[in-house]
Amino acid sequence: MPTETDSNAERRVPLSTERVLRAAVALADQSGIESLTMRRLGQRLGVEAMSLYNHVANKDDILDRIVDLVLSDIDIPPAGTDWKTAMRQRAISAHEVLLAHPWAAMLIMSRYNIGPGMTRYLDATLGRLREGGFSIEGALDAWNTLDSHLYGFTLQELNLPFEVKEAQKVSADVLSQLPVDEYRHVAEVITEIMKTGRAEDFEFGLDLILDGLERILDQAEGSSKLRGRLESRGR
Repeated sequence: MPTETDSNAERRVPLSTERVLRAAVALADQSGIESLTMRRLGQRLGVEAMSLYNHVANKDDILDRIVDLVLSDIDIPPAGTDWKTAMRQRAISAHEVLLAHPWAAMLIMSRYNIGPGMTRYLDATLGRLREGGFSIEGALDAWNTLDSHLYGFTLQELNLPFEVKEAQKVSADVLSQLPVDEYRHVAEVITEIMKTGRAEDFEFGLDLILDGLERILDQAEGSSKLRGRLESRGR
């Protein structure tokens, strides 16, 4: 817990755009995005809210910039990385980053933002897919499908009414009230969760999608080669 001395030292640090944005991220992480106001952000930094306007235009500007800051933390493998390896690493990293900042997923999906962090993130993602042999349309479809899993799974995980560690206790409570003979398949699943504490697996769905995209890519490449051979014979 920060001491009064620590707080005073923090207030003596010159205000900068980077410091304002990092403080905004910390405030949103701690208390939710709804808590992020210019007044509360100023209080956290030990300055008057008006001082913030020397570094950011307004609250909307802050929201766009902290989204960009979070996206910059996502690991995108460099050019030359196998597309499937790159997309798997990128999705797992994004999932971890979004869980670390529970407010970010909805903010990313609900706002138009094309800052430098978002631009690098998208260009690298699409770049690895294009390098892997996907057409422009195919890369767009792959990106949309992967992100549907990423954001859908992440939001579900963030909004579960209980922690994963509580799964066994909650399952036992549900099973005690369930007519097992009438709903035996549900009872089987609940019993399995009670035994193992197994939670939803992000990487299971991710690998299904990647394997499916790989088959589509192989089929497209096979069709292209066949078409090329037929065209060469017709000359």
